[in-house]
Amino acid sequence: QLHRGVDLQIMFGIGGERDLTERELAHLSGWRDSRPVRVGNGAWNQRQLDVYGELLGAAQRLVEQLGELDEPTRRFLVAAADTAAVRWKEQDQGIWEVRGEPRDFLYSKLMCWVALDRAIALAEPLRAKDRVEGWTATRDEIRDAILAHGWSDRAGAFTQAFGSDDLDASNLMLAICGFLPGDDPRMKATIDATAERLTDERGLVYRYLAADGLEGEEGTFLLCTFWLAQAQALAGEVDQARATFERAAAYANDVGLLAEEVDVGGTEMIGNYPQAFSHIGLVNAAWAITQA
Repeated sequence: QLHRGVDLQIMFGIGGERDLTERELAHLSGWRDSRPVRVGNGAWNQRQLDVYGELLGAAQRLVEQLGELDEPTRRFLVAAADTAAVRWKEQDQGIWEVRGEPRDFLYSKLMCWVALDRAIALAEPLRAKDRVEGWTATRDEIRDAILAHGWSDRAGAFTQAFGSDDLDASNLMLAICGFLPGDDPRMKATIDATAERLTDERGLVYRYLAADGLEGEEGTFLLCTFWLAQAQALAGEVDQARATFERAAAYANDVGLLAEEVDVGGTEMIGNYPQAFSHIGLVNAAWAITQA
C-alpha cells in the first residue's frame, strides 16, 4: 500500500474488514434514545498522518518482543518512516477525525517527527542505516516547523494547528513523546494553559473547544485528563499531577472500568465503553507520577 503511494488505512473492522462505510440503523433507539445508531465509521478513509508515528513508536517499544524482523515487516516499517518523511507537510483530518477541511494539525506533524525519531533509533534492526542521514534531516525540519508555526503568542501555548489560537489536549504529547522536556518553558505554558482553559469546572479535560464540523456538544475526555496528569508529572508538577489523576480515576465504575468521556454537568461516563485509551492513559500517568 505505502509503496504504491496510497495512504495507510487507519482502521479496520474487528474481522479485518476494509470497507467501514458508515450507515444508520433507524430501527434502533440507542442508549437512552441517543439516536442515530450507526455502524461503520465515517473516518475509515480519512487521511490521518499520525498513524506512521503510532506504528514506529509501537515497534520501538516492542522491539525486544518482535525479535528479528521478518522481511515484510521490516520493509513495511521502513516504508512507514519514508512516507512520514514525504507527507509530513501535507494537511489531514488529525487525531480527532475532524470532518471539516484538512488542516496542518500540530499533532499530525509531531507524530511524523516521532516516526522518524523512532526509525532512526531502530535503524539497525530495520537494516536502514543508509537512510539515517535523510531521516535525521527531515526530523529536524519538522521540529523547526513545529516550533516556528505551532506556537501562538496570543494563546501563550502550542495550539491545535499551524496558524491557530485554539488549544488542543493532544499537544500534551509534545512532552509525552519526548519532543520537548516537560519543564521547557513553552511546554509548561502549554500544560498550564490546558489545565486552566481546556477543562470543565471539575478539572476534567476537553479534547478541544474549537469547531469541528460535528453537531452537538461532547463530554470531557478521560484520556486527555490522564495526558494532563502525565505531562504535569513530566514537568515536575507532581502535586497537580496526582490531583488530576485522582479526579479522572474516580470515575472508574464498580468493576474498575472507564468509558471514553464524562458527561458535562453530570457524573455519568458516556461514549465508548469500556475504552482502552482511557485505561492506557491511566497506566501511563500512574507510571509517570511514580517516576517523578
